[in-house]
Amino acid sequence: MQLTFDADVEEFRAEFVAFLDQHLPPESETGERSQSCSDVPEWARRWQRFQFDNGWLLPGNPPEYGGRNATVIQQYVHQEELSRRRIYHSYNPQGVGIVAASILSFGTEEQKQRWAVPILRAELTASVGMSEPGAGSDLASLRTRAVSDGDDFVVNGQKVWTSGAHDADVLMTLVRTDPDAPKHKGISVVLIPTESEGLVRRPFATVCEKDDLDFNEVFFTDVRVPKENLLGPLNGGWKVVNGALGHERTMMWMQFADRLHNLSRDFRPVSALDRDKYATLLMDTQALHLLGSAAVAGAARGEVDLASIAVLKVLGSEAERDATEQALSCGGVEALNHPSTTSAFAPYDLDYLSAGWFERYMRSFAGTIAGGTNEIQRNIIATVGLGLPR
Repeated sequence: MQLTFDADVEEFRAEFVAFLDQHLPPESETGERSQSCSDVPEWARRWQRFQFDNGWLLPGNPPEYGGRNATVIQQYVHQEELSRRRIYHSYNPQGVGIVAASILSFGTEEQKQRWAVPILRAELTASVGMSEPGAGSDLASLRTRAVSDGDDFVVNGQKVWTSGAHDADVLMTLVRTDPDAPKHKGISVVLIPTESEGLVRRPFATVCEKDDLDFNEVFFTDVRVPKENLLGPLNGGWKVVNGALGHERTMMWMQFADRLHNLSRDFRPVSALDRDKYATLLMDTQALHLLGSAAVAGAARGEVDLASIAVLKVLGSEAERDATEQALSCGGVEALNHPSTTSAFAPYDLDYLSAGWFERYMRSFAGTIAGGTNEIQRNIIATVGLGLPR
């Protein structure tokens, strides 16, 4: 067991730290950020583009796609430094982390240049149209249809919970192209410009976001999409979907670990029971770091361990949910105060006594859903990890 990094990795870290020290935007700019991940201010576009041009946006990518061919371990320390400073390397996380990554994995060269590079350079924003009113956890039950008509697909249907759709330039959309095939076999993925005629986006509020909206309903009524916008093979979209969700889940545990660390700094145990809950938070945080480090080491050896990623996702999201619930309980009435303003890096910079625990608690449930619900993750753990029958 090696608990330290090799010299080349630490050299990589030092180079990135020096880059951040010299070029990180001042807080006077970052404070302009709204709660919506998709509401991208101009300074954030400049910051993302600057990272792309210097190979620090997604360092595992080749240079022409905003990286420097970094190893898995180097990518890990890159994420570690961003987390340590609470820095967002992009304010269009779905576009950079899922859409552009999926296009680079499954797209044609023309699609990479037309869509992926502009998304990575913050010239376009993108969102993912997956969930539907009747197809959430069971995503393969989706009913949005794309019917072939000459050189186009004609799309009809509805999506919901589509983060950032109201500000996106393009939606990576899951559609059913063969209604007679088994449900996992008849799905395709198409890139749909949001200005397409017949496409309507309706943002809606949540309990935590009443003013700065992020979630959307998206309606498609006879939307014509050129067939050149098909991403991956026709009726082979389920592989693209799994790749997209894989991009989302791979380092998700680091976000949970960072949030748990911040929670531990703000938690104020008073009674013996509070201290017991605080100890559980610290142990969960340490366990997540150790299991995550082991998973990263396995990935560096070329191992693909879907079950371990699922374990990390379940452990991290539920530890955060439980910790915020305990903190809310320990804080009593004061913890219910809801902040009227938040910091640039909300919600996890909020001071305990000025409240914020209610928002943290309500937001924590999103972690058990995003990237594949924890119920589905338990199925993966059972069938892939433990070899149990379906």
